Amino acid sequence: MKGISILIVCILLLTSCKNVAPSSTPTKETLASEFIDAFYSFDKVRLASVLSEAKESQPSILYYQKWAKCGNYMVLNRQDFVVQNDSTLLCPVTVKDDLMAALAIDFNVTDTFRITVKKGNIRSVTTSSNDPDLYYTAKDWVKQNRNEIIEVPCDGIWEGGPTPCECIKAMIRGFGEFKKETNTEP
Repeated sequence: MKGISILIVCILLLTSCKNVAPSSTPTKETLASEFIDAFYSFDKVRLASVLSEAKESQPSILYYQKWAKCGNYMVLNRQDFVVQNDSTLLCPVTVKDDLMAALAIDFNVTDTFRITVKKGNIRSVTTSSNDPDLYYTAKDWVKQNRNEIIEVPCDGIWEGGPTPCECIKAMIRGFGEFKKETNTEP
């Protein structure tokens, strides 16, 4: 009887313990790296997948991805992540782009992505840039003097508008006209 009891205990122990792997929740850094890789792959489906739990961020970030693709953003430097708090990382990426080329200035913009991760998923992403004052001056000039070239293509800008590629190309054209018209020096 004692042998049967031990056998039953062993069977119960073996059947109650499932082959469970230890939790493999990705780190904030891993998720942030996946986001940066997806963003600069210029693959909309891949980026949307990475942002599957960040629905509110999708329209502006997917728009910006297409804007960056059509503006020929070329990554020059992926800087180290900066831990802002227990759920948020800042991810600075320096790029060369056609907007600065249209202004004929030797400046490379650093986009900083603010990525919030909760429960193993990216929950939100926002972005900011260190665009120089001349960028904002040119942007305002285009709005005031050549609004007709950007009005339709830039409809819904940063809100998931339908034509990010046409918008940045119109802005690049406008920046070129600004440069010629104002003869600005960097």
